[in-house]
Amino acid sequence: MAPLKPTVLGGAVVLLSALAGANESGVPTFSHHSPPAYPAPIGHGNGLPGWSEAYSKAQAIVAQMTLAEKVNLTTGTGWQSEGCVGNTGSIPRLGLRGLCLQDSPLGIRLGLYSSAFPAGVTIASTWDEGLAYRRGFAMGMEHRGKGVDIQLGPVSGPLGLFPEGGRNWEGAGSDPHLSGNGLAAAVRGIQDAGVIACAKHYIANEQEHFRLPGENPIEIKESISSNVDDRTMHEVYAWPFADAVRAGVGAIMCSIEILTIRYGRYPMRCKQTAILPVHKAADKDKINNSYGCQNSELLNGILKNELGFQGFVLSDWQAQHGGVATALAGLDMTMPGDQKFLTHTSYWGGNLTVAVLNGSVPTWRLDDMATRIMASFYKVGRDKTQVDVNLNSWTKDVYGYQNFYAKENYRIVNGNVDVRGTHGQLIREIAAKGTVILKNKGSLPLGKPRQIAVFGSDATDNPRGPNSCDDRGCSDGTVAMGWGSGTANFPYLISPLTALQNRAYQDNSVIQWVVDDYATEHMDATARQADTCLVFVKADAGEGYLTVDGNNGDRNNLTLWANGEHVIKTVAGNCSNTIVTVHAPGPVLMEEWIDHPNVTAVLFAGLPGQESGNSIVDVLYGHVEPGRLPFTIAKSAEDYGVKLMYKPDNSYAPQQDFTSGLMIDYRHFDKQNIKPRFEFGFGLSYSNWTYKSITVRKTSAGPYTPFSGRTPAANSKNVTETPSDLLFPPGFHQVPGYIYPYLSSTTQYGLTGNGTNGPAEGYNPTGTPIRPAGGAPGGNPQLYDVLWQVNVTVANSGSRNGEEIVQLYVSQGEQDDPVRVLRGFRRVSVDAGGWTSVIFDITRRDVARWDVASQDWLVTAAKKKVYVGRSSRDLPLVADLD
Repeated sequence: MAPLKPTVLGGAVVLLSALAGANESGVPTFSHHSPPAYPAPIGHGNGLPGWSEAYSKAQAIVAQMTLAEKVNLTTGTGWQSEGCVGNTGSIPRLGLRGLCLQDSPLGIRLGLYSSAFPAGVTIASTWDEGLAYRRGFAMGMEHRGKGVDIQLGPVSGPLGLFPEGGRNWEGAGSDPHLSGNGLAAAVRGIQDAGVIACAKHYIANEQEHFRLPGENPIEIKESISSNVDDRTMHEVYAWPFADAVRAGVGAIMCSIEILTIRYGRYPMRCKQTAILPVHKAADKDKINNSYGCQNSELLNGILKNELGFQGFVLSDWQAQHGGVATALAGLDMTMPGDQKFLTHTSYWGGNLTVAVLNGSVPTWRLDDMATRIMASFYKVGRDKTQVDVNLNSWTKDVYGYQNFYAKENYRIVNGNVDVRGTHGQLIREIAAKGTVILKNKGSLPLGKPRQIAVFGSDATDNPRGPNSCDDRGCSDGTVAMGWGSGTANFPYLISPLTALQNRAYQDNSVIQWVVDDYATEHMDATARQADTCLVFVKADAGEGYLTVDGNNGDRNNLTLWANGEHVIKTVAGNCSNTIVTVHAPGPVLMEEWIDHPNVTAVLFAGLPGQESGNSIVDVLYGHVEPGRLPFTIAKSAEDYGVKLMYKPDNSYAPQQDFTSGLMIDYRHFDKQNIKPRFEFGFGLSYSNWTYKSITVRKTSAGPYTPFSGRTPAANSKNVTETPSDLLFPPGFHQVPGYIYPYLSSTTQYGLTGNGTNGPAEGYNPTGTPIRPAGGAPGGNPQLYDVLWQVNVTVANSGSRNGEEIVQLYVSQGEQDDPVRVLRGFRRVSVDAGGWTSVIFDITRRDVARWDVASQDWLVTAAKKKVYVGRSSRDLPLVADLD
């Protein structure tokens, strides 16, 4: 059922207050909503590299499928039904086993003999596209070796609007360009390994509080709704997903929360809200927010039409809230299949079979779902690289039940195939290059200190082991990843203390330690003896289904955990060379201690994965050049200008307006002229760098032309099977809890014939008009025309070889635009005394703004400039863009 249409006045869409009142049943009504976008565009792959051949194969095999087989491909078989966190039904007649979907974006969740990679926040801190690709490829190879078909990553949602956001660490930084670049590189790596990448969480999934009823300390009826204005949606939150689509991503996961796209003139002030379920008589109750997995504008309109997405949309776990509504809105696969975990009832499965039989869901829509899934399957070569699933998410035993919930089919469920290869070396390199030096008064790199002292529980091991807390839901010992479904089991975890002990042995240094965060007297005595004091402090965050130390996924504040501020000040009060390393999922406040005269160096080491200790030693001793911040570290939490919602504004569906608009992270600081402690892109180097010259060359790119055309027409046809053909076959054994596509009877649904394919809402047999901003994966191809080439010369004026991260920002010149936005970066290696030339392409997309009136990208006549330098506020090279 379609959302209500917005009111249009003079070409601009006007939205009223978020909470408009209540209906006769007492259910509140909300005026923020997204417009309807029907029908779902047909995937085609026509003339698209990588997709064309895949679609030919997909169309051929789907043409052979029965109705039940197509439904089986699109519906999950239920939570804990088989060994993966998500499984689809099989089609044995055509030689297709069920698909295996497995977390996570940093390794194989719940896996054995697999790696724990650095988190997204750490790969973002490397500012290295090559490393992002290599990490994606390595993770893809590990998933491939375990039989996984769809890796549930990489992540660009959350983007990091709220610095306390629980899952920010899974993503690739708080800038759309940086995040999109990392997302695209990871997609290419994963899929080059022969596994379908699933970019998530689409879209504006920026906090854990109230994302799902029943997960929160304060009960709500429906999920939180994120209300985002149209321009911000395009220029901030959808930007990275456009990069992923252009990179050929096979799957995108729609999110749990409600989302509203607010059309109107920018800036519009709106709340983040969850999408309300259409299946609960939405029109009658006037609930016009829309859940992410049945928001037709997000899925049909922006993703499949405007961005030209050719893959399939799968739901986040428990994010489907309707059957027919989700199918028509563009959802292609439901996970894990049951409505709620272990309810054994599905909105799809047999119900989707009925919906097709009675014409509620047209056959072309089901065909498109199945074809999109199979096209992604063939695109990455799963028909050539697929092996039997040899992992089990529910037990570490070698033998167990293939159908875990039902306790049936006892067999080998964990083959214990070791898929790690030499990935530990890559993990160590990424974690080191993703460490950021924030302060260095000459104490780094270390030489061979005579006596080292190490402080803080973050330096050492969890005494119960690195995997003792389910999904890493604790913060004991060193923090190397956050908690939740985005985690992986550690095959081992090298703590900083272990690595420093090994180095001290090599250098013949004395090393002592105090890892009790409250043993102040012992810290005093130990710190006074040492030449170099290394303090390790931490913060943690994760997914909302787990609460750690009172933090319900999102952090309660930006302070350090485990008495961290006190540990730093205690040590610094007794040691003139105190070096602080922070392991955290995002920014932490440092004002209590950062200017202490005895704090000689500070490092932000993110969440480094299994090689944590070795990687920090590599940086401390100067063997690896460090990275740069992928977010801003403020002097106070209030300086970010945003507030995460810890208490709902109503008890039904909390409404959170994204009032910051385009001004997220450094853009807000620049616009409001707020001085941060450390700006976005900041990081010190072990060498010195001189930015010598900049030249701009305008290309001969032609003008921009709005795209016109249509998607392929749907092949509308009647169902060939009768209801009796779709009953459970005689003698068929139904595994308890398993979700099947079959009907248990025909009379209970009132089905007597084979049904006709009734008209779907908005269905047009000539195809769907493609939006002006569309026309190819990633959007209108002319958006990617290069308008200028910028050539800059950078010299290493230091005494040692090094790596510099050259950053390019663009000013678009309009008053309501950000002061500058990141539009390019490059990590380059230059020998001491040498120089290099770095060439950046500036595309039309880089200087365009989303125009809400024309619903297309527009390059205004405002004067534009390009800035190049070492961070968002250290930009010595400036030139006009003519």
